[in-house]
Amino acid sequence: MKRFLSILLCMLLLLPAAGCDSAREEQPITLTIWHVYGGQTDSPLNDLIEKFNQTVGKELHISVQVTSVTNTNTIHEGVLAAANNDPGTPELPDMFISYPKTVLAMPDEEILVDYRDYFSEEELSAFLPAFIEEGTIHDRLVILPVAKSTEVLFVNKTLFDRFAAETGVTLKDLDTWEGLYETAVLYAQWSGGKTFFVHDYHFNYLQVGVESLGGTFFDEDGIAFSPAFSKAWEPYAEAALQGGVWLYGGYATEPLRTGDTIASVASSASVLYYSDIVTYSDNTSEEIEYIVRPCPVFEDGDKLVMQRGAGICTVRSTPEREKAAMVFLKWLTAPEQNVELVTRLGYMPVTQEAFDTYLPQAIEELEDPKYRELYRAFLQTQEEYTFYTSPQRDDYLAIETSLEEQVRLLLSAAAKNYQAGDDLKAAAQAVLQELKTYYGK
Repeated sequence: MKRFLSILLCMLLLLPAAGCDSAREEQPITLTIWHVYGGQTDSPLNDLIEKFNQTVGKELHISVQVTSVTNTNTIHEGVLAAANNDPGTPELPDMFISYPKTVLAMPDEEILVDYRDYFSEEELSAFLPAFIEEGTIHDRLVILPVAKSTEVLFVNKTLFDRFAAETGVTLKDLDTWEGLYETAVLYAQWSGGKTFFVHDYHFNYLQVGVESLGGTFFDEDGIAFSPAFSKAWEPYAEAALQGGVWLYGGYATEPLRTGDTIASVASSASVLYYSDIVTYSDNTSEEIEYIVRPCPVFEDGDKLVMQRGAGICTVRSTPEREKAAMVFLKWLTAPEQNVELVTRLGYMPVTQEAFDTYLPQAIEELEDPKYRELYRAFLQTQEEYTFYTSPQRDDYLAIETSLEEQVRLLLSAAAKNYQAGDDLKAAAQAVLQELKTYYGK
């Protein structure tokens, strides 16, 4: 009897503990995330997170909570402030959107999960290799690609068709940089001085252009003004001096909206901001159509194009929380969910299967013809081009900012002084020499 009572007492003592363990197992792990895709009340990623929470997350007791939807600059500043333990800053979330520049600026990047600890080589091989390469910092994969963008050519088809009908130019002429700049000069003459082309990122044009021509854009001191740089510079500068290239600041969407230009190379994600109505300086307006094509290349250069778009970092915590984050991220980057996300944002999916199997079908279901154009350009770009990965340099952002500013400034000043009949090549080379002098070359 004593032995029976002892066993019974032990069982009674264990019951509450078992109940606590059961309750603990049912308690969901709540993960926080900062991201940039949309607004707090209208976000494709928020919608997918809710879908995850109600399906896979509910089944596995994982809940993802969005604690900030903002822009990459704000997240960059917030992450660095939190990582440096600045007074009054919130704690880092479990996950946040990041570019490599943010990780490189962190005081200790070891606080981020290395995704190779949680993704097998087979799983990682499903991603486009260039996207994985960009997220690898100091041999650790700390930025997981989720939605990527690139640079594409947007053309106001309505105005281009009028120009083409009278001059004989074709869209094929815009496939190369040489052809595009020749067309830009012809358009300036045909239109009575209007600008044909605007590039959102002159720095990217020069950087990718030099590399595509077999040159090296950077050296240990900054910019290597190699023969390939001169080759990329010449047609671009000569067209700019003759009024064919837009040299003002701001984004490319604005001069296309007003009809001041009719073609642009810009981030594919900017498709959201290209207006289907052009409003001219005399306040007249007209509806237009857009054509979207892969980025131009040099006639004897490689098909190389800039990759853009951030990825997601995961902050180290406990094995349980990290594993829960991986469940969510593997679900989000699976082709079906990933294509659903990116086609609402103007981005590219991140796996080959998504490009090959899911994206073509999704294109046919898109209602906006501009988006259908964009995604067809994506398919061609992914098939024919190599995505360029910018080098991880501490001075990268400073070089980008200064070169962008100096190129526009120097060419604008030279264009004002240039007159028909002047030695065009000499004028372009003079500006290049000014640029070299600015950088001490």
